[in-house]
Amino acid sequence: MKQIIKERLEALRDVMRREKLDAFIFPSTDPHNGEYVPSHWEGRKWISGFDGSAGTAVVTMHEAALWTDSRYFISAEEQLSGTEFKLMRERMPDTPSVSKWLGLKLVDDRDPYVGIDGNVCSAAMVMELTKELRAEGGIALHTSLDPFSRIWKDRPALPTDAVDIHPLQYCGESCASKLTRIRAELKQRHANGMLVAALDDIAWTLNLRGSDVHCNPVFVAYLLIDMRSTTLFINKEKLSKEVVEYLRGEGVLVSDYADVKKALRNYQGYNILVDPSEINYSLYSALPCVKVETVSPIPYMKAVKNDVEVEGFRNAMIRDGVAMVKFLYWLKTHPDVTTQSELSVSERLQRERGRQEKFKDISFDTIAAYGEHGAIVHYEPTRDSNVKLQREGLLLLDSGAQYLDGTTDVTRTIALGALTEEQRRVYTLVLKGHIQLQMLKFPYGTSGTQLDAVARMAMWQEGMNFMHGTGHGVGSYLCVHEGPHQIRMEYRPAQLVPGMIVTDEPGLYLAGRFGVRIENMLLVKPYMSTEFGNFLQFETLTLCPIDKEPIVVEMLSAEEKKWLDSYHDDVFKRLSRYLTFDERAWLEKATKPIGY
Repeated sequence: MKQIIKERLEALRDVMRREKLDAFIFPSTDPHNGEYVPSHWEGRKWISGFDGSAGTAVVTMHEAALWTDSRYFISAEEQLSGTEFKLMRERMPDTPSVSKWLGLKLVDDRDPYVGIDGNVCSAAMVMELTKELRAEGGIALHTSLDPFSRIWKDRPALPTDAVDIHPLQYCGESCASKLTRIRAELKQRHANGMLVAALDDIAWTLNLRGSDVHCNPVFVAYLLIDMRSTTLFINKEKLSKEVVEYLRGEGVLVSDYADVKKALRNYQGYNILVDPSEINYSLYSALPCVKVETVSPIPYMKAVKNDVEVEGFRNAMIRDGVAMVKFLYWLKTHPDVTTQSELSVSERLQRERGRQEKFKDISFDTIAAYGEHGAIVHYEPTRDSNVKLQREGLLLLDSGAQYLDGTTDVTRTIALGALTEEQRRVYTLVLKGHIQLQMLKFPYGTSGTQLDAVARMAMWQEGMNFMHGTGHGVGSYLCVHEGPHQIRMEYRPAQLVPGMIVTDEPGLYLAGRFGVRIENMLLVKPYMSTEFGNFLQFETLTLCPIDKEPIVVEMLSAEEKKWLDSYHDDVFKRLSRYLTFDERAWLEKATKPIGY
């Protein structure tokens, strides 16, 4: 692989010489600014060898560097080892920004020019880069080159998989109703129309699903909505006669995917709403009319689940919980766990989920991380990294599924045998944060940022912390990561309102030793109304026992013990009827009150 990366960099630099470019920037995104992208647009991965979901590669004529966040520090260092790429750890005090780094590296170049593909970069990103690079000695930005069209000889084609209708019994609201609500929001913002580029927003609006992105049931398309018409830009080969007729019935026209730029140039409305952080720079630049630059109304609408979606989540959690319990029973009672590995337990869990009704796919690649691999936040076992399990230590298992009626995401850290006092203490600190967040009551209008510290207080008192977010939104048979609401240290203004679903997943990671994370999915719902206003609470949706073996019971407060006992009682009552006699007996023991 090291030699392959070297050859790819040489080919890139040949293109840069011909185009008189001093550097090129490769983000992780695609024309739709997605977190996970079709293989056709995995250019940053192709040029660098780093396969994480977030990162930016930068190549000059003499050096190469890759920026990524703390989730990937360990894995990125391993994947970049032996290549020309230097790892740049984002948000660390000694790490310069991409623009600052380029300013330093190109300081001796006359009239330096940096390239970036405007088709795969958001307008907001390009505008910010333009400003920053000008401040670094007048560096100019070139936005119209896709070097991969010249050097990526075996580049995957755009996906052509079929699109399916997502029935009303699962989505709970018709496409026509959603379009009416969207147009009402546009009127409130004094906009005559909007371009929708985010793939999950398009899938949600139209009540359609696809398989163009790994583990995410979306399809490559654009959606143009004005006050009179709605047009879907998509490869028409993906649409069956049934889907075309369905769209016609919902008042949606269909045009070719490649025609979107032409349609924008011919747009007849006085103005159009565009979200610069969502729309790519190439399409943004094509718009001839007045731009109403603001956030799209769709993510917030999508984040608030209707009653049908909420009930779907509850039902999906039962089936997912059954799969998890069957897996945990098998793992905990296995006669010789040393015959198993990270990959084999991942495969076993996927098989258990695959047996459940309405299962469509996993919602992300399973993180099965044993021992020191648990300290790699987004570790993913491969044939090269796969290790055998032992009768000791901790297995961190982060997994989820796509069901027709809901998407799941659950993490459990599992004791496989003898544990050190340090492992047990760290586990208990994480559990305390996990419980404290779920017990919280908070006023209407609160953002996730205001809640984040609650999950960290116990570990902060020990001088410990984790660098990823505490929680993220989850789609309804859509992407496992969904906004705009989040629970994290960095400011996120989106308010939590009833109907939103968010994860609760604090963790602690000791590099080279072990990691712990515990995750449930939560529903925001009303708590009470008083003279001081309306208050909210969380309903725990995930149904899966939390391993009690690693707990230092004395570290838990009486309130935390009560919560854990109540949660386990609910898990047993709701799942036991779907289990065999032996599985039920195991679950009964696993969910006994703490201390028994």
